[in-house]
Amino acid sequence: MTNWYEYMMPVLFLIAGYFFGSFSTGYFLGKKQGHDIQTEGSGNIGTTNALRTMGKGAGLITFLGDLAKAFIPTLLVRFLYCNAMGYGSDLTYVITLITGLGVFIGHIFPFYLHFKGGKGIAVSAAVIIATSADGGLGVWMIFIGIALFAAIVAITKYVSLGSLAVMWYFPIYCILKFRGDQYFWFAFGVGLIFLTLSYIKHAGNIRRLIDGTERKITFKGEKK
Repeated sequence: MTNWYEYMMPVLFLIAGYFFGSFSTGYFLGKKQGHDIQTEGSGNIGTTNALRTMGKGAGLITFLGDLAKAFIPTLLVRFLYCNAMGYGSDLTYVITLITGLGVFIGHIFPFYLHFKGGKGIAVSAAVIIATSADGGLGVWMIFIGIALFAAIVAITKYVSLGSLAVMWYFPIYCILKFRGDQYFWFAFGVGLIFLTLSYIKHAGNIRRLIDGTERKITFKGEKK
C-alpha cells in the first residue's frame, strides 16, 4: 500500500499543479476591467499582453498572480509533503518539479479557455526558484539565468529571445545535478518537456525572430 501511495502521489501533484496553473490571472483581471485579453493585443493571457492592453498595474498584478499560482503548490509540496515523507534532496526536487510541470501545463493549456493560455515564462521562473533555490548550484544558476535574460533583452530588445534562452535552464540543471543519479533520465525528461512546450508556445515568436518582424521592447527615452 505504501509503494502504491508513493507511486500515485506525483501523478496527483501533477494534476493538482495543473488546476493551480489553469487559473489565468490576466484573463480574469481583464474580465473584471471590461477587457477580453484573448481578443486584444497578441491575444495572449500572460504578463506582456496584460501590460500592453491594460497598463502597468494590470501587468504587475498578472505577473505576481502567475508567480503565486506556481509558488504555492510547489513550495507546499517541497517543504510540507516531501519533508513529512523524509525524502532526500534529489527525490524532493523531482517531485516538486513534477508539480511545477503541472502548473506550467495548466497555464499554457487551461481547459476552460479552449486550451489557449499563456507562454509560461513567469510560471517557469517561479518553478525554477521553488525547486532550485537550495543554496548551492541552483542559486548560482538562477543568478546566471537572470543575468542571461537581462543581457539578451538589453542587447536585442527581444523579450521572447531572452525567454527562450532561459528555458534551457531545466535540462541543463538536471544534467548538472543528476548526472550518474538514479533519477537522471526522469528529471532530464521532465526538463525537456518544459523546454519543448515552451518552444511550441513560442512558435510564432520564433518565426517572427527569423523573419525579423518580432516586436521589440523600448526603454524610456528610446524611439520605437
